Amino acid sequence: MKKLFLFLTILFCGVAAGSAQNTEITIGYGGYTQMDATDCHDDWSHVNNAWGALTAGVNFRVLSNFWIGPSYTFSSTTTKGEHHSSIAYHAIMLNGRYEYYSNRIVTLYGRVGLGAEISHMMPRHDDAYNKTYFAYQFTPLGAQVGISRTAMMFGELGFGAQGLIQVGFRFRI
Repeated sequence: MKKLFLFLTILFCGVAAGSAQNTEITIGYGGYTQMDATDCHDDWSHVNNAWGALTAGVNFRVLSNFWIGPSYTFSSTTTKGEHHSSIAYHAIMLNGRYEYYSNRIVTLYGRVGLGAEISHMMPRHDDAYNKTYFAYQFTPLGAQVGISRTAMMFGELGFGAQGLIQVGFRFRI
């Protein structure tokens, strides 16, 4: 089932890329992620909040106001106490963005991302292992402002693996 899902995702991204009118690269930073708010750390105790999350992605315009594309998000944290250990979070998602208002200055949009979050658990006195969780990002309010014809900066309010508040840049290629 996992192989079928992966194959269909790759096929869909390939078709979307082939029919895309525009392509953009996105980089951003988000604070207070899904990994902090939910138990994405295998019930470990005394886990600190992560420092935030860095996200990179590629988006393809498939309709005049609809974009779709994959993203990768990285975050990490440590635990308190004598058994000081580390956790690295890796989230891979497929995102869809719908632009619902646009003028010459600003574009407002909503975005949804679904995928997998892999927690790489690194206990201090044991072997490292991975745990996989469902990853999501629900962003009802996002705004982007053009800096030039090919560069935009954005800010988003939502919740998920990429953060409660996310800011960053998009570059059209």
